[in-house]
Amino acid sequence: MTVAAAQAARTDRRPVAGGVHDPRAGKTFISWGGFQEDNYVQEYDHRRRTWSAPVRVAGGDNDSHNYPTLIQADDGHLLVFRGLHNKELWVARSPRPHSIAGEWSDTIIPEGLGATYPMPVKTASGDIFVFIRETAGDFDKTYPTDTRPMKYVRSTDHGRTWQSFPWCIAPLDRSDNLNEIYIGQLRYEPHANRIAMVWTLAGGGPEGHLHDRYHRNLYYATFSPADLHFRSAAGHDLGTTVDDGGQERYLKVAQTELQTVNPRSPDYISLVGSAEGRPFVVWMQLDEQAAVHGKAAVYRGGWRHQDLGTGARFRDMEPAGDGSWLVYATPDPAASGVDTYRLRPGVSWRRKSSLVTPQPIQRIEVIAGHRGPARLLLTGNSSAREVTVADGDVYVV
Repeated sequence: MTVAAAQAARTDRRPVAGGVHDPRAGKTFISWGGFQEDNYVQEYDHRRRTWSAPVRVAGGDNDSHNYPTLIQADDGHLLVFRGLHNKELWVARSPRPHSIAGEWSDTIIPEGLGATYPMPVKTASGDIFVFIRETAGDFDKTYPTDTRPMKYVRSTDHGRTWQSFPWCIAPLDRSDNLNEIYIGQLRYEPHANRIAMVWTLAGGGPEGHLHDRYHRNLYYATFSPADLHFRSAAGHDLGTTVDDGGQERYLKVAQTELQTVNPRSPDYISLVGSAEGRPFVVWMQLDEQAAVHGKAAVYRGGWRHQDLGTGARFRDMEPAGDGSWLVYATPDPAASGVDTYRLRPGVSWRRKSSLVTPQPIQRIEVIAGHRGPARLLLTGNSSAREVTVADGDVYVV
């Protein structure tokens, strides 16, 4: 279904909180970034089988980093988060529960100072965590530009008030100058009441303190909303803060070397999940010829790696119910469509199906709690890197 034609701009959104199904209302809600990355929402009425027109809920400050992410609070209200790149964290709130209709409020969250890449998660208790990255040097000039740690804010009253917490993933003063965190994906695992996450490092490498010049390594951790502690795949408790020593000793999934031809490898997007009680991660690396290589690793007393071949750019995934996962990928930046693969972590990998789309796809998000027919949110590729050009389609599969 094409739900918004030629309205989406370029976006850097990670596969987190693109849409949600509301079983009480019988509606599915999605969010996406339009002209100047302004934040839009739409709803699908499952009884009437109709889509609403797009509703603009907030401005995006003309930056592809300021994408909207959407969750539904336990009081039924919809919350759309955005970061004003390296500056502020904002939340737009629906005026009515279970609906996008009416005039949305738009308020700053002061506790989210310096926010980039907002990634919200709602826990089983209804608490809301929003993980963000802070550019420390923008507020304290003693920090170099590649000091960009993670932190989070928490709300226990459906997003009305917030608490701030100090840096939580902060590998500072590394000799390779890779002090930036790029979280690829967060995933709440209700059976264990934990948030699983995967990330890569970035920074200036051998060239000194530079922003996002090189990428290196993959790391996995879980975060417990109950005690605010981080833990490794083996269960080692790192406390409330991950420093570089703990990260390197307990959390490393894959060691990669710095490249000069394609320095931003591993990719920004990486995926995380668990299968039959074992955590696993999926990611992409580039070789010297810019070919994309898919990788996976599952934890079985140690990280066991799996080669997933070349070509596919992984965008999101979901459990298939039998210990395997469906992985959704785009075949090539210039090609249209979505390829679906079935992954049994550490065991097998095979192509399952393909879908043709009118435009090439830049982002895919699995809609949380989806109910047919609205399963996947696809954002069509805009023709330009600037968010002042908004000609990408928005599809729902």
